[in-house]
Amino acid sequence: MTSSARTVFYFGIYLFGVGITLLLSPNFMLRLFELPETSEVWVRVVGMLVGYLGFYYVQAGRMEMEGFIRLSVFTRSTAIIFFAGFVWFGFAEPPFILFGALDFLGALWTWWALRLEGRISS
Repeated sequence: MTSSARTVFYFGIYLFGVGITLLLSPNFMLRLFELPETSEVWVRVVGMLVGYLGFYYVQAGRMEMEGFIRLSVFTRSTAIIFFAGFVWFGFAEPPFILFGALDFLGALWTWWALRLEGRISS
């Protein structure tokens, strides 16, 4: 597995873990990010979707899907803008930005790996 594929693979494992946590213990995750607890199903649906995304990332890494890997750099690097916006407009508390920061750092890691592999120019 190339370095860039490995970064996406590991990011997928992270996403899968977040998804499972949201499915099985959603209020634990909500408390962690100072969000109100809920008994509604929406947070578990989000967990299911995040888990599915994690599966796609793991498989894209395993299959060395360069197109997916390259596109993921863009989407993951812009997620922090949305999370910061959610905080700015009062939809979430500041710790929520950590999700966006993790996405951004993962995107930088993948971008760097692609650059070292000569798959993108600086």
